[in-house]
Amino acid sequence: MESTRGIREGGRDGNVAALGAYLARRGLKHSRQRERIAEVFFGMGGHVSVDELLVHARREDRRVSLATVYRTMKLLAESGLATAREFGDGQTRYEVAAGRARHDHLICTYCGQIVEFANGQIEALQAAVARRHGFEVERHRLELYGRCARCREGRRREGRS
Repeated sequence: MESTRGIREGGRDGNVAALGAYLARRGLKHSRQRERIAEVFFGMGGHVSVDELLVHARREDRRVSLATVYRTMKLLAESGLATAREFGDGQTRYEVAAGRARHDHLICTYCGQIVEFANGQIEALQAAVARRHGFEVERHRLELYGRCARCREGRRREGRS
């Protein structure tokens, strides 16, 4: 993964500019459709599937193709501007990576809701465990799967556990 540090700050416009710089360094083509897809992605937030991104991007430009969305998201992930996530439902979702603090995820196995959280105690514990075993952590992923409060309450009302 190539570093985009130094260009990461600046929100959507800064991220789109960082993608342009990454494409130039790699000698890759810059296109209006790629730029539009990146703008839409950085404006959406959350955990976005390619299909969701395609729907939103086509509102801006009807000519955007599914293949171009896939290729653009691959470039965003390679550049470090996006992170590909799989939460066990067979769909890859992307989230903005650039300029974001470390965070972890709670995933509802019933409705699919994804909640981001950060916890300093968990981070400290991970660092202590790594140190104790002589590891230098490069990246980590913590995902907790279960049922959200709304789904648990709904299942109680239906008489199920």
